[in-house]
Amino acid sequence: MKALKIFTNGIVKENPLLVLSLGLCSSLAVTTSVFNGIGMGASMMFVLLMSEIIISIFRKLIPDAIRLPVFIIVIAAFTTIVQLLLGAYLPDLSDALGVFLPLIVVNCIIMGRVEAFASKNNVAHSILDALGMGLGYTWVLVVISAVRELLGSGKLLGFQIFAEENAIGFFAGAPGGFFVFGIMIALVLCVSSKEE
Repeated sequence: MKALKIFTNGIVKENPLLVLSLGLCSSLAVTTSVFNGIGMGASMMFVLLMSEIIISIFRKLIPDAIRLPVFIIVIAAFTTIVQLLLGAYLPDLSDALGVFLPLIVVNCIIMGRVEAFASKNNVAHSILDALGMGLGYTWVLVVISAVRELLGSGKLLGFQIFAEENAIGFFAGAPGGFFVFGIMIALVLCVSSKEE
């Protein structure tokens, strides 16, 4: 039961974007298409998962005095792996994510989870935490991306759904990202207040 709670916490109850409001810059910047949202979510989940595993394995061996530099080095190593893989196999996605891909190193979601969870828990629980937080982050990115891509350009996953002249350009820009994100936060607050 504890394992299920750890996994599901990040999906809604402690969602890193909608509830904790962490990592918003990259989230709103890359959500102009579903492809970008999935790519950023998968990249973030990989870095978070691998970082939590490594930190959890070595948590008792890392001295407190150098804890944060070690965390940053581990996160940077996995971020570099993601950058190189995307650059080699998905260069269009790598270009679309731009500077936000290397900035995963300093994303407060990853640093926060490594510090607050992986450094204090076993590997199995850290894996569940990383997967839950990663899925929570990814589903929010995909939903924001889908709304923005569809309403902003008339496309979804690159397929034209309705004529581009009927699209609402507002959603393709930064204000549209903030608007969709705000609506999602309001919906989550409404649902969670009714559950209590």
